[in-house]
Amino acid sequence: MKDHFYQANDTTSILAGIAEHGFVIVPELLNATGRAAVRQALADHKSGMRGRNDFEGYQTERIYSLLARGKIFADMVENPTVLAVVDAMLEANYLLSAGLSIDLHPGESPQAVHFDDSFYPLPRPRPPVGMSVIWAIDDFTASNGATQLIPGSHSWGDENPDGLPAGHEIALPRNGPAYEAPVLENLEARFVDAVMPAGSALIFSGTLWHRGGGNRTDANRLAVTLQYCAPWARQQENMMLAVPMEITRTLSPRIQALMGYSIHPPFMGHIDSMHPDRLLQ
Repeated sequence: MKDHFYQANDTTSILAGIAEHGFVIVPELLNATGRAAVRQALADHKSGMRGRNDFEGYQTERIYSLLARGKIFADMVENPTVLAVVDAMLEANYLLSAGLSIDLHPGESPQAVHFDDSFYPLPRPRPPVGMSVIWAIDDFTASNGATQLIPGSHSWGDENPDGLPAGHEIALPRNGPAYEAPVLENLEARFVDAVMPAGSALIFSGTLWHRGGGNRTDANRLAVTLQYCAPWARQQENMMLAVPMEITRTLSPRIQALMGYSIHPPFMGHIDSMHPDRLLQ
């Protein structure tokens, strides 16, 4: 990105950047071998099916339940740099809420503006209920669909400044000019493109307003998105059903706990008053 202070690679600097801007880019977090493993793991699951609705993207191919697709995704979920940040941002015993790949095809338009933990209907401003990580498998550029962020918007309240409409999602611009031109111009002027080389990871607060950018190139742009949530919050993906038990048994205890084979004190998550990991034994 143009502003070097949005980049960091140690936990203290990452947390400082998130506190100030709502996001940070961590460079060189997934090497070429890891990126090749991601592509290989996804290859057998590509169907060519595009998004089912405007938000998913009619020119975007998504693959869900990544922990069931290959070991590389467990390694990414458990990346120590990422978990050190999420450890500091969310309550202990937090969960993995979602894990999916997002492959923007040429011609995809910008996504609706939103914040990722908006489905937890709690008043803003507030600490995040979720944290998001977008791993760049391809280079992210301003023209191929780099995530577009509004710096500082993670601390906005329910009444957003400068004419930005309140609410959890703004239909802009895929569904047409839903708001008056001055509002659109003001919003567009706020965006910063998360330009970053392949192997980087964008870590941001679940309260940060952002959108997927449009792909104006003739090549795809692949990313992996991992989202974590507070231990008391419902996960977007039902990890315990999405990942077959024979695969879950091969994963680390930390990954199993993140999936939901864990207890949040005093007894949230129990099965017949016992720890759910007994199902794996």
